[in-house]
Amino acid sequence: MNTKRDMAERIAERCGITGIEAKAMVQHTLDEMLRTLVENGRLELRNFGIFQMSVSAPRKARNPRTGETVMVPSRRVVKFKMGKAMAEAMAGQDAACPT
Repeated sequence: MNTKRDMAERIAERCGITGIEAKAMVQHTLDEMLRTLVENGRLELRNFGIFQMSVSAPRKARNPRTGETVMVPSRRVVKFKMGKAMAEAMAGQDAACPT
């Protein structure tokens, strides 16, 4: 499993910095991404992808335990669209993934 900690360790090794510095860099990056998305509703990282905030429509759902129909209210969701470089990197993975 890859976690924020794993990412920080790889960055520290590549950049020759301490794990604490790398962890702070990762956290600051994620904090800034979140701030930008909340303020602007959109974050575009060229060749990586686009994060877009949208609002889901309210819908009817069913409680699996009771079978009761319930209304699920609308909520904010984040959609992601791959950028060109990510799509190309993932294209090689398609052959290994059964459909």
